[in-house]
Amino acid sequence: MGADQARTREAKRLLEPKGIRVSALREEKYDPVTGELLGTSYDDHSAAVTSTAAELHRAGIGHRLGFATEIPHRLADGYVQRADLVVRAPAAGVPVMLLEIDRRTEDAHDLVTKLRRYWEWGRLLPKDAAKRTVDLVRSRPGAIEDVDHEQRLWRRVYPPTGREGLVPLAFVFADTTEAKVANTVAVLEEAGRRYWAPRRYQTIHRGITAKDYSQAVPVVYTTLEQLTEHGADAAVWRRLGRKDEQTLTDALDNPDGHALYRSQYARAEAEDERRRVAEREARRPVCKRCGGKFTDQRWEETTKGRAGWAARPQPGIGARSAWLRVGRGRRAVPPPTRL
Repeated sequence: MGADQARTREAKRLLEPKGIRVSALREEKYDPVTGELLGTSYDDHSAAVTSTAAELHRAGIGHRLGFATEIPHRLADGYVQRADLVVRAPAAGVPVMLLEIDRRTEDAHDLVTKLRRYWEWGRLLPKDAAKRTVDLVRSRPGAIEDVDHEQRLWRRVYPPTGREGLVPLAFVFADTTEAKVANTVAVLEEAGRRYWAPRRYQTIHRGITAKDYSQAVPVVYTTLEQLTEHGADAAVWRRLGRKDEQTLTDALDNPDGHALYRSQYARAEAEDERRRVAEREARRPVCKRCGGKFTDQRWEETTKGRAGWAARPQPGIGARSAWLRVGRGRRAVPPPTRL
């Protein structure tokens, strides 16, 4: 209990300076007779939220004023999804990250639903979006993916993440077992794949292994116990779809993402160009007199000459065609056959 109380005291100092909304974290207690406010305290979930913030802050991830709690994200249907914690730590390589703290009081599928809502929120347009953009999004399902992130609502609320995809989301599990965490993660990976998983790039080139993260929510997870024991800056984070534990920034990075795609695409284009050149050289004519290959100019002149000769009208073809077009019932003398 000593360690928990210490974390809570530090978290209160961190999250309760003037200007930071933490009222939703504190449970208010009133006198049952007079109704007078007796004081406030943190319930178990709120204590886990504040402890997570304290561990992030201790590791240098987030300035004191870089934390906020219970931040609303309103969806198109009016539902408001509130993030337990939002951290902005650009100096630590995390410009923004949403956090959901779970003490395993929620079903795993409820976490999938939260993930879906953040994904949907990241696909919304602002109310003052250009009519042309609105019409495009309404024209067909998935058209929002053709709209740059800079034109979406989330960029009005949060800064650029510095990485592909939507705003990253972290699940921090507290007061639970490894088996329960593993089961929850398995559900998130399977049922939430549409929202976190990258896609294949649509390209004609073979050998492109890079993945397209542009429409995905980067999802990482850890436990409060690991943050407390090793620190939030240690390799205690895991990315959905990956096996190994990483530091937070490494877990959020996409080494197999767009940078790799650009590199692989450039190599594939260069290889295609080399193949086209080789195939063209294999077709280059050879002079029958000297045995040397035609220059580009002579090859072009020869090709144009053949094309021009083929386009010239052949003697007798026009007259014969006219005879063949004579209407039914009329007699015509066929043109003489030229020897």
